Amino acid sequence: MNINKQILDFDIALHGLVSGIEILDAISPMNFKAQKQAFFASNYAVEPEFVYKQNTLNAFALKRRLFNLPIETLGDDDLVYLYTGVINSFVDKIDQVVSIGSNDFIYDSFRYYGEPSEKDLRNASFVLHLPNEKQAQDALLDAATIETYLREFAVQHGYEHSVKLDENMIANALVSGTTVKINTQAKVNRMDMKALAHHELGVHLATTLNGRQQPLRILSLGCPANTKTQEGLAILSEYMAGCLTVGRLRNLALRVMAVSSMIKEKSFKATFLLLKEEFAASDEQAFSVTARVYRGGGFTKDYVYLRGFHEMLNAYETSQSFNNLLCGKTAIEYLPTINRLVDKGYLIPPKFVSPAFAEPQISDSIQKFIAHAIK
Repeated sequence: MNINKQILDFDIALHGLVSGIEILDAISPMNFKAQKQAFFASNYAVEPEFVYKQNTLNAFALKRRLFNLPIETLGDDDLVYLYTGVINSFVDKIDQVVSIGSNDFIYDSFRYYGEPSEKDLRNASFVLHLPNEKQAQDALLDAATIETYLREFAVQHGYEHSVKLDENMIANALVSGTTVKINTQAKVNRMDMKALAHHELGVHLATTLNGRQQPLRILSLGCPANTKTQEGLAILSEYMAGCLTVGRLRNLALRVMAVSSMIKEKSFKATFLLLKEEFAASDEQAFSVTARVYRGGGFTKDYVYLRGFHEMLNAYETSQSFNNLLCGKTAIEYLPTINRLVDKGYLIPPKFVSPAFAEPQISDSIQKFIAHAIK
């Protein structure tokens, strides 16, 4: 369909106002490596003091410009509903960005991501009580090997991309826009490297590219609170590719416990020791998970991975329009709206379908049982 100029102008104006706001980049510690070394050198006595990029947002002026956008000109109830949600979502994101490093950040994080429920904690406890897999000690692969593998995966599936190595990352790899960032300190086995490819490129990069293919830029900005759906899709992609191990699930469960501990204890050392002593996490794993949830001043996002995985597995098995979740940075709560907008021609079906969804490789009956036991 031909989308009228008022809608296109509104979409361009909104995108121009908020497209540079990226919370994960903003809370990436600039001194992660040095603070990690100091924490271990002090025998866990010195709590990390992470430093972040300086914030230059004029929050009040930006919010005012967002609320002044003429949403009444859109002329379609589904568009009004989606754009209103996105504007309100970015108001919350703006508050998060300007409060990074302060005591207010954790409360802004609560407002946007929420916190673990009793069900989330029960799911995490279930996973953490699973017997560890007995696997051969595969050789650990370095950042250069990971880079080569991810490049080949991207080329194979026709993904536009660039690669950047970064020594101050917490994660082994992540996608920012179309840039694949790889931790220079990353050491993973071959199964985990395959999982990284399906998670970061098969979902996060693919949905970025699909969002950019849309006639409207709204799904490049992302539906409100889309993290649960996007990370759930990414974990589901690992599962459908046959590379979601018990070890990986344990890491996700540790994140739930770490968020809960951070909320209650507000002590980096206490959370670190909980993961290490009660749940048998290694020093490296305990530090990485703890740093993820304490960055910015208290970041609750990480509990949503297990919940998102459960929701996306259910959607995959029950929804005929499941692939429309790949149209961009979508959220499951907005899927009926997105479906109608696709039917009307405001949005188009995804060009890139995650390879694990297109050609599932899952066959392990134990993996299937565990995946469906997470409620």
